[in-house]
Amino acid sequence: MSEAGRIGRGFALAAFLMGLGCAPAGAELVRLEVLGTAPAFAGRSFAGVGPYELVTARAVIAVDPSHPRNAGIVDLALAPRDAGGRVEASAPVVVLRPQDPARGNRTLLYDVNNRGRNLLLALFNDGPIGNDFAPAASAGNGFLFEQGYTVVWSGWQFDAPRSAGQLALDVPRLPGVTGPAREEIVLDKPPAGPFRVRLTYPSLEAEQAAARLTVRAEEDDARLTPPGLAFRFTAADEIEVTPAPGYDGGAIYELVYTARDPAVVGLGFAAVRDLLAHLRSGRSGPDLANPLARDGRPLVDRVIGLGISQSGRFIKDLLYQGFHVDEAGRPVFDAIWTHIGGSRRGDFNARFAQPGRYSRQHEDHLYRGDQFPFTYPVVQDPLTGRRDGILARCREEGSCPLVIHTDSDTEGFQARAALVTTAPDGEPVVLPANVRAYYLAGVPHFTAAGGKAAPTATCAAPGNPLHAGPVARALLVALEAWMRDGTPPPASRYPSRAGGTLIAADLAAVAYPRLPGLGFAGAVNRLRLVDHTVEPPREGPSYPLWVPLPDADGHALGAVRLPQIEVPRATYLGWNLRREGFAPGALCSLTGSALALPADAEAARRAGDPRRPIAERWPSDEAYVEAVRAAADRLVADRLLLPAFFLLALLFLPWLMACPNCVPFPPNSAYTDLLLSHL
Repeated sequence: MSEAGRIGRGFALAAFLMGLGCAPAGAELVRLEVLGTAPAFAGRSFAGVGPYELVTARAVIAVDPSHPRNAGIVDLALAPRDAGGRVEASAPVVVLRPQDPARGNRTLLYDVNNRGRNLLLALFNDGPIGNDFAPAASAGNGFLFEQGYTVVWSGWQFDAPRSAGQLALDVPRLPGVTGPAREEIVLDKPPAGPFRVRLTYPSLEAEQAAARLTVRAEEDDARLTPPGLAFRFTAADEIEVTPAPGYDGGAIYELVYTARDPAVVGLGFAAVRDLLAHLRSGRSGPDLANPLARDGRPLVDRVIGLGISQSGRFIKDLLYQGFHVDEAGRPVFDAIWTHIGGSRRGDFNARFAQPGRYSRQHEDHLYRGDQFPFTYPVVQDPLTGRRDGILARCREEGSCPLVIHTDSDTEGFQARAALVTTAPDGEPVVLPANVRAYYLAGVPHFTAAGGKAAPTATCAAPGNPLHAGPVARALLVALEAWMRDGTPPPASRYPSRAGGTLIAADLAAVAYPRLPGLGFAGAVNRLRLVDHTVEPPREGPSYPLWVPLPDADGHALGAVRLPQIEVPRATYLGWNLRREGFAPGALCSLTGSALALPADAEAARRAGDPRRPIAERWPSDEAYVEAVRAAADRLVADRLLLPAFFLLALLFLPWLMACPNCVPFPPNSAYTDLLLSHL
């Protein structure tokens, strides 16, 4: 058995043995009230498992500030306490469970929601984004439920939107505590008179006159207060801004002010930890229901913690900060999966934190979450002298879960993904045996299944419609085997300096093909040491930065390459550029791009397109079909694609060959739903 397999089995045994003991007082779930139970997905039945139930509940945790496991929660000691001297927080809980537990696979898949929303079913099931689990269509292709997973969501973010059934965490505030805070605003639409901005934290009224609003066209520009720029407080937590003349829709407005009443944001980590510790324990009581227990025994044996984008950064930060085990040191997660987070963590545990913010090259560039450590093993930071790693704490305790790390092509440019396989001093790193990392070439940050390339309001090129679901499903099957019997998943497939598939960011402008309509000039989300003790933060020396080495079409090498990338009819990229009127030339947030290949040599000549024309790549339809077949077959053999993709994709080759608008699946086709339901 592999080292990682032994780690997984030893971890599971430790979880079982520690679970035999009694739960200590300290941080724990003190109330869990079931609010309702109803059929999920209109009673739809899933092959081999049957129908699912939807359980809604409300959880309350009580956290002891004196317990060492809670010492890292910022400002916990200042929070109001209950009669027992503990700090309370509460959150909604949503459970999807097999109606017949015996037909489930006994694995709980905890999805850290993204800003209160479920993205899980969009990634794995090709379903819609959102929290309505009543319609049959919300289950998408049914993949997770045909596998028998129990799925749980709960509130963890205090400032998540609270509309349309979104999940948020209620945490205490600290009355009378004040400090500097900052808000950035990018309208991404042409300014048309005054606009209002809701602040994350209320202002201290006595110091509103000292607040300062600035504007700049680009992130690196000086912060200015030009004539015509003005603002006023319309409420303690709202301002009205009169924009400055001469600035476009991509201008960055920044307010620095004195805020009051910060939230104890880090309780989000404890809320996740303590809910899952209870659900997997099998315990229940009059005030402490357990929808995943029967006769005092748990209905699940394993827990996967998964996060997507913002929540992928959260689950990685939770592991780094030691909230992957409960106060008794018992494991909460058997495996953790962070998807499309790059080398970042987040602003999840600080005074006046804003968990919804994340750094990009143009927007919110200096918010917390992008500082050392960046990778899993312990390495040296040349700028601070520190030695640290995401797994440093859990390796010291012997409590590390299995880890899957997946990134899209967007993270190579916006989230410094190269630092996952490269130390800050530029040396390659060797990922630990319990970690696998996969980079999806040409796939954008997050798109739902079945999209097509289309213009966007702010980006120069059409958006990229590729979907990560096919690879995600294959990796979930591999992760389940890794947890159950130690079968290693596919080897990591991620650009690295050791493999020669990363290049210095300064060289990217030369390495990328000159694509018509998308001239890349080397824009990446660069990284410097940042001092967050002042607002706005002060930037220090730079870290070296790399991006994936592209092939002649612009697709990353050393990565997982879908058939659309291996046998392309378009260049699919994780990055795009802002268009005129919206800070042109800067990276266009998290939007990818899609640019069709020239059909023949004449079309390439007219467009000045250096890419090889389609007609020269495949002299016949049969040659194209065989190339797609071979690319899919290789991925299936490598366990990076499930066999169903290979079989059903062949139905679509006539449309894939046409692909006039870079549509990876033909719109309005009788076969579309069939294919999407099995990928």
